[in-house]
Amino acid sequence: MAVISLKLTEALDAQLTDQAQRRRLSKSELVRRALTAFLQPSRQDVEGSATQSAGDLVADLVGCCEDGPADLSSNPAYLSEFGAN
Repeated sequence: MAVISLKLTEALDAQLTDQAQRRRLSKSELVRRALTAFLQPSRQDVEGSATQSAGDLVADLVGCCEDGPADLSSNPAYLSEFGAN
């Protein structure tokens, strides 16, 4: 395994130490996992930033409401007051 050396601010080292203890990992293992996640190929747009669809952004919210009307998106009656002041 290759060995590297880097300098961290006191605050960053404290955060790294805290997270490593919480996850019961060594700081080296936590940094390896973070680098692996950061370096994973992802869909990127022309500017180089990762693109996400609207569905990706709200994926954790999909299905969170159980008691709403089943026809909310297709029944015009729900929109009769929409936009009225």
